[in-house]
Amino acid sequence: MQTSATASTTSVLRVMNERAVFAEVFRLGKVSRPELARATGLSKPTVAVALNNLESAGLLRQVGLRAGPAGRSALLYEVRPEAGHVLAVDIGRAFVRVALADLVGEIVARREEPSRGSHTGDLVTQLTRLAEEVTGATGIARGDVTLAVFGTPGIHDKATGSLHLAPNLPGWEQRDSVARLADVTGSAYVVENDVDLAAVGEATYGLGRGVRHFVYFSIGTGTGMGVVIDGKLYRGSRGAAGEIGYLPIGDGDPLLEQPESRRRGMFESVASAAGVVATAQRLGMTGAATAKDVLEAARAGDPAARQAVDRQVDHVSRALAGVAAVLDPELVVLGGGVGGHAGDLLTRPVVDRLRHLVALHPPRIEVSTLDTDAVLLGALAVGLTGARDLVLDRTGAPGSR
Repeated sequence: MQTSATASTTSVLRVMNERAVFAEVFRLGKVSRPELARATGLSKPTVAVALNNLESAGLLRQVGLRAGPAGRSALLYEVRPEAGHVLAVDIGRAFVRVALADLVGEIVARREEPSRGSHTGDLVTQLTRLAEEVTGATGIARGDVTLAVFGTPGIHDKATGSLHLAPNLPGWEQRDSVARLADVTGSAYVVENDVDLAAVGEATYGLGRGVRHFVYFSIGTGTGMGVVIDGKLYRGSRGAAGEIGYLPIGDGDPLLEQPESRRRGMFESVASAAGVVATAQRLGMTGAATAKDVLEAARAGDPAARQAVDRQVDHVSRALAGVAAVLDPELVVLGGGVGGHAGDLLTRPVVDRLRHLVALHPPRIEVSTLDTDAVLLGALAVGLTGARDLVLDRTGAPGSR
């Protein structure tokens, strides 16, 4: 019995050591055994065993030498990029974006096209075809994807397999609709809120790097907010943190909302792209068909368009005043089709109004530098973390059994 317990303990320690070494190779890139020993706190012989196991399992490879003191050279190791693949998917109402990345995060293929999401089946068929295209372009099969990460509007209800609060994706509120995404690659997958992923993307690759407390404030076809508190994504008790579309901010009495406002949320009904257009039309701008039309007309000095933008500034300022009072973020990153492309019209006026609405100095407000890639990059970041664990579990290396 003692021998069995000892063997079990040894196996667990070996797994822990391999995971620690693998994680540091991910973090550091090309790295030597002495550097890994210092980074992990493990002995050089222990690191050597972990490196041998990980290399035998096809997860690491040798990539040359680095000159050291007294003429000694240290062998360098790096993650084998082809040891795993992540499929990142951004499911929007207007567009779908798909990117395939290797295990070190290099995007090797991507596609973007108008969404066919008016019916669940059509969208799944479209995503499956796009997954086939990007994997085929890389020379792997769909089933070789280690992990797929789907970013969608709304909240994924794991108990019913449906999406809540996603009016822009009709049909996905039905039971087990989300489970159909399993057909896209046939491999492991996760579903995350798209704006939450955008916040992760900003924290990993964008303006949120190194910022402990910030929010990603998205205004486009819909509205939403990803919340990062103390460096971590905050989801709330039911995953609904950041559903700002339902803030009681807009035109009229929130208790007397119209049916569309109840379905989409009062703030979203006035602040989204469609809300901006509707406001401009009510103010007399008859030629406005899209939010882009309104924004361009405002830049050109059109009175109705400028008034519509001023209304937008008022709505956004009131919403952010509430966010600042409750969360006290250091930074607000504006994104989405409206928020990400109207920084010149929104940022300074919103900050000026916030100075009169919040007790303390208002948070810094900047426009996302990731543009339309924020959700994809967030899905990639989440996928790489998950894929790293999955490849360790699947290799069959002595230390991962």
